[in-house]
Order: sequence, then structure tokens, then C-alpha cells
Amino acid sequence: MSLRSRLLRVKIRILLVLRTIKEIKIILIALFFCVPAILPAQDSIVVARPAKRIFRPEPMKATMLAVAFPGFGQVYNRKYWKIPFVYAGFGGVAYSVGFNSGKYNEMMKAYQDFTDKIPETDSYIGLIKGADPADYDPVLHPETYNPSTKSWVEDNLLRAIDYYKQYRDLSYIGIAAWYLITVLDANVDASLANFDVTDQLDLQVTPLRMPVPGVAGAGINVSLTYNF
Repeated sequence: MSLRSRLLRVKIRILLVLRTIKEIKIILIALFFCVPAILPAQDSIVVARPAKRIFRPEPMKATMLAVAFPGFGQVYNRKYWKIPFVYAGFGGVAYSVGFNSGKYNEMMKAYQDFTDKIPETDSYIGLIKGADPADYDPVLHPETYNPSTKSWVEDNLLRAIDYYKQYRDLSYIGIAAWYLITVLDANVDASLANFDVTDQLDLQVTPLRMPVPGVAGAGINVSLTYNF
């Protein structure tokens, strides 16, 4: 093969390479101008996010849970901070029941021991302060006791029995009342959670000068406005 033909072939190869490089440049330039035009279109796609669920308690369900077990209504309403107050209230009235019941039984036994004729039953002696058994006890000291002092001790024991019995019964009522309060609280919380307060409802509290003859009167004006 002659030198001329070799040079010609090399020249053809170089031209092919240059042509390929030129086509690659054209493709890269086209991509450079087309990609930015495509990207905004991709960015404009809006992805729908799932709506955030808002907890809306049901008043009937909250009430039934509170009736079934104290504090469950507050748990259902997600008012966890109220649970300690619920059980603190029950603990307070339960302590009152136990204390007054114990004192009532103690005073009742003391009165029964004081009015019987058995010398060994003298539990009342430690409860009566400021008096000598020789002055009021006809069983242990029949020769020295004073009938008026005996009557005074007996009346005080009866008053103590009535006192502790009354507060024991009130403590039982307190348990029932506190139970109803916890049920009502659960119902009101659930009902108010579904109450929609908008800007149309406005409550204003302003000072008010009251026309009182002879004196300078002052008061408070409360107005509730609903904007249609």
C-alpha cells in the first residue's frame, strides 16, 4: 500500500472522529438548554399530603367510661393532668370515711362501757380528759361519784357519737358527689372539645360608671356579641 493511500485513510479517520465529537457537542448543548426547562415542570408537581386528624371525643362515650371506672373519661378526653386530682379527691373522702368511722366506733364503745355495770369495761377513762373517774364513775367509785358529773360525761359521749356519725355519713355522701363530679367533668370536656369558637363570637368586659344618687358608683359591663 502506498504512502498516499495510508495518509488518505488516516485523514478519513480523523474526519470521522471530528464529526463524532461535533455530534456529541450538539447533543450536550441540547441537553444543557432542555434540562432547565424540564426541571421547573417537575418542581411544580404538588404532592397531596394526608390531612392531619383532629381528635374529637364523643360526649356519650366519655360519660360511659367515666361511669364505668373513675378517671377513664379523663383518659379518653386526653386530659391526663386531671387524673391525679380525680384520685386525690377519692383518697381524701375515703380517708374522711375511715377516720370518722373509727372515732364513731370508739365513742360508741366508750359510751356502752360507761353505761354498763361491768368494772372491767373501762375504755372511756382514756377518752375523758380533765375529770377524775372518782367524780363521774358510779361503777368503779360508787361512794365518791357525783351524779351531775356522771350526767355531764354521758352527754359528752353522746354528743361525740352524734358528731362523728354525722361526718361519717357526710363523707359517704362526699364519695358519691365526687364520683358524679368526675362523670360530669368528662362529659363537659368532651362536649366543649366539639364546640367551635369562631371570630363571630366576642365577649367584652369593660368598666361601667353607675349613676347612683349621692355617691360615685362603679361596676362592670359584660357584653356578648355575635357578628353575622
